[in-house]
Amino acid sequence: MLICRAATAADLAALWPLRTRAVRASCAAHYPATVIETWSASAPPASLAELVNLGSAVVAEEDSALAGFAVLDLASGEVDAVFVEPAYQGRGIARDLLRWLEVLAQGRGVQRLFLSASLNAVAFYERAGFMRVRDEVYAHRSGIGIASVFMEKVLSSACDGPVPLK
Repeated sequence: MLICRAATAADLAALWPLRTRAVRASCAAHYPATVIETWSASAPPASLAELVNLGSAVVAEEDSALAGFAVLDLASGEVDAVFVEPAYQGRGIARDLLRWLEVLAQGRGVQRLFLSASLNAVAFYERAGFMRVRDEVYAHRSGIGIASVFMEKVLSSACDGPVPLK
């Protein structure tokens, strides 16, 4: 059974390796190998631990195994990460994680979410209600540019009620 819960500092050691496996598996058909290698070799940003400690991250577990995670910067509304372990992809876990972030954002009064979607994830975010704003080259902190799509979603107002979790 899949459960989603707030990420904790104890989860940090497992999050970045999961992200690296997901990038290598999911992005390989959309980016050159040199981009994938540089992208996946980068160390986690300090902001990851900060956002986890602020309660801005969620993990999905199935039978106590980490299946995915998502991170939201509540100060800006940026969806910083949504990654699913390759063996668990295609089962709606990313959708559930993103819904969790939306409920969190609404509870904190965030009215708009935005992100830079990797090319392989654009259709997923469109299905989740995000709108394309522009194609861009995301300046990754490793020094490479990653082709992506800047997307945003206006959240329903508090009087509309939260997005239901499944």
